[in-house]
Amino acid sequence: MAWLRTTTQKTAVLTGLLAGMVFCFGASVSLGTYSIAFHEVVQAFIHFDPGLTEHILVIHTRLPRAVTAMLVGGSLGVSGVLTQALTRNPLASPSILGINSGAVFFAVLASSFAGNLPAEGVLWAAFAGAALSAVCVYVLGSVGRDGLTPVKIVLAGSAITALFSSFTQGILVLSESGIRNTLSWLAGGIAGRDMKQQMMVIPYMAAGMLLALLLSVPVNILSSGDDVAKGLGQRTLLVKIIMGVCIILLAGSSVAAAGSIGFVGLVVPHLSRNLVGQDHRWIIPYSAVLGAALLLSADVLARFIVMPSEAPVGVMTALIGAPFFIYIARKGGKGRR
Repeated sequence: MAWLRTTTQKTAVLTGLLAGMVFCFGASVSLGTYSIAFHEVVQAFIHFDPGLTEHILVIHTRLPRAVTAMLVGGSLGVSGVLTQALTRNPLASPSILGINSGAVFFAVLASSFAGNLPAEGVLWAAFAGAALSAVCVYVLGSVGRDGLTPVKIVLAGSAITALFSSFTQGILVLSESGIRNTLSWLAGGIAGRDMKQQMMVIPYMAAGMLLALLLSVPVNILSSGDDVAKGLGQRTLLVKIIMGVCIILLAGSSVAAAGSIGFVGLVVPHLSRNLVGQDHRWIIPYSAVLGAALLLSADVLARFIVMPSEAPVGVMTALIGAPFFIYIARKGGKGRR
């Protein structure tokens, strides 16, 4: 049963979550091994002084990092919602179904062996890997008399994840010069990103988010079952294809921006459904905000857990998400749907 029943309650809580996300964004810009006072952060935005170390750090390092965390977290949260709705499996997410690992492999392959490949080339390689993984999982999960089932699609996703992960690890052997680059893709990280990189992925993330919002009503109908949806006149195959395109856009651009960051797409949809129920008109915006806030918070914590060094943010999300995955699995996959 959802905690929030009325539209007024849902709107008020979403507004509060947006305020919390803004607070997390401010903390991401301000806090770290070298913390910066809030008034200095404000001054860096209003009256930037290139002679002040604090202003340079805020504008050229912390701001791009916070923007990356916000965009990637929101994209992963929404892609997780659509993945679970498409597969009708509460254990599904782009990372668990192998979509992220396929995108990582193709991105690492492109950046390690394609010479001076532009950033746009790496992005398209990530999209290609995400699409290939999605197709492979769908085909493997559909084999047999029962067709596509929630259990079979998770097993297929696990197999594809293991396959592409082993391919990626093979690059560590074949390309010694690309070891550091490969490890950064595998661990997931948002440190060192610049605004130019983010401007490259923002259009694809925005397109994916817009598609997801437009799909909210068709996804509600599809959740009632294919037969019911067809009886109501819905073109179920077209809706599923568009959902797949949306997942690939969001997951592929997230990998291109930050590497492999797992479990956000698993945890966030469950939190959203616990709050607002089964209506995807609310689940999708809630998941976007919660995903952004979760990754921003994880990034801030990653700066302090092994000071003076920093832990990869992908490690922090795994520490949060792995116990949650075990909890859902022990319940027999009977998460709120």
